[in-house]
Amino acid sequence: MRLRLNSISGKTKLPDKKVVSLVSTILSPFLVPWKRRLETLAVMGFIFMWVPFHVLFNTRWWFLVPLYAVWFYYDFDTPKKASRRWNWARRHVFWKYFANYFPLRLIKTAELPPDRNYIIGSHPHGMFSVGGFTAMSTNATGFEDKFPGIKSHIMTLNGQFYFPFRREFGIVLGGIEVSKESLEYTLTKCGKGRACAIVVGGATEALDAHPNKNVLTIKNRRGFCRYALKYGADLVPMYNFGENDLYEQYENPKGSRLRAVQERIKDIFGLCPPLLRGRSIFNQYIIGLLPFRKPVTTVIGKPIRVTQTDEPTNEQVDELHAKYCEALYDLFEEYKHLHSIPPDTHLIFQ
Repeated sequence: MRLRLNSISGKTKLPDKKVVSLVSTILSPFLVPWKRRLETLAVMGFIFMWVPFHVLFNTRWWFLVPLYAVWFYYDFDTPKKASRRWNWARRHVFWKYFANYFPLRLIKTAELPPDRNYIIGSHPHGMFSVGGFTAMSTNATGFEDKFPGIKSHIMTLNGQFYFPFRREFGIVLGGIEVSKESLEYTLTKCGKGRACAIVVGGATEALDAHPNKNVLTIKNRRGFCRYALKYGADLVPMYNFGENDLYEQYENPKGSRLRAVQERIKDIFGLCPPLLRGRSIFNQYIIGLLPFRKPVTTVIGKPIRVTQTDEPTNEQVDELHAKYCEALYDLFEEYKHLHSIPPDTHLIFQ
């Protein structure tokens, strides 16, 4: 009767805004176009790649587990020996959907002649190094077209190759372990035209991956410069604008109790997964493990010419490190407008 009287009087009672918001949140997953569903599925595959193998334990296919263990032992050193790049896997349409989820793009600023080898520094680490991984391990953003004749690899923690199935996934995409042996093999025994990307800041830098922050762990990272001199590989800075915006991370300033615990775990195990917040698989308004749909722009800078030196001195390493840091800083300053970064915001080296 009340609703009727309101209608007669011309005052129709509208649904409460909170109710409308709740209904919209619940129904939104059912209104998503198929293209966006496929993009989400591709990112899910990347994040949860290790799950399928472990499910085998509880199926009639369990016998594949010991067979794989034999293969794992036989093939253990492959990530140290440039892996097994499979172009079909790197060029698969799966990665197009993956890149369009954010979206991702790659900008070339200079040529990388195929008669040289390169060590590319990828910055920042972010949570999963999505920009660096996509640029160097797939052709979703056009690396092969922009740099013809260059075979790219991304170097990652050795532990990544201990996970069944995810290991094979990394190998066919050209991923190699981040070690002296691996870098030496790829740059000295595989000919010219190799580009090895190293996420220089590593696990330490991941703990500083907060949205709208550009803090790099690099001041005391000189090993990549020493190896560049030793193997005669040119150094190339690469910055992934927007990488730190893909996840939110609980505040963990240096000196806090949370940061102390995280650094202790990192010292013991070599890494410490940050306490992150992403979006849900089914709904962007609910907290989950998927990255936010925010753009990432990977900019590959100009190569710094390096002269091969069998036994580089500390002075030579320091000089090359200074050149690299300057080139990286200039690259950030020149292209930061692409992500509307204020003019008074600069890289912080620590």
